[in-house]
Amino acid sequence: MAKKKAKNNKKQSKKIVYRSVLKQGTWNVVTGKLKSGPGRPGKDKPVFSVVAEKIPFIALTEVKKDMLKYGALTDGVYFAHDSMGVPRYGGRGQIFKRLAKHRRKHPLELLYFSFYIIEAKNHEREIETAILRAAGPQMILNTRKVSQGIDPGDVRDYEPGTDFYERQRIRGKKTKKKR
Repeated sequence: MAKKKAKNNKKQSKKIVYRSVLKQGTWNVVTGKLKSGPGRPGKDKPVFSVVAEKIPFIALTEVKKDMLKYGALTDGVYFAHDSMGVPRYGGRGQIFKRLAKHRRKHPLELLYFSFYIIEAKNHEREIETAILRAAGPQMILNTRKVSQGIDPGDVRDYEPGTDFYERQRIRGKKTKKKR
């Protein structure tokens, strides 16, 4: 007997655009708010208060000015991407200061930036850690949280009280290789 697929009545959020922040060349960077779509009650507070994904670096100063003008927080998790959209740098803290520093250091390599403002600051470090680890070896900064190969990161990078599963090597007898 075939199972019936559950019907999902939830619609995507609706974009409400407030204003253009920068219009230059082929880019128009706008700001706005997401409103709940039909079937989405919106009872839960979102994890992110502001998101920006793969915005061209030419808009960095204008986005910062706009956020400051409207009183938005400017600390969070950030990423700088190369021309293919691959994240090369990432971390958390003062978004615009750190992104500007990376851009000055690598002006030809870094073309886009992303950031995520998390109001619940107690979760900011965990979100940063999860994203950096998922990005893996293409990240060339923050090598404490990003590792090459299949070795896991340190679970202590997450908040106290977090349940975890960890892969550990068994110490003791080493198996001999057959010749």
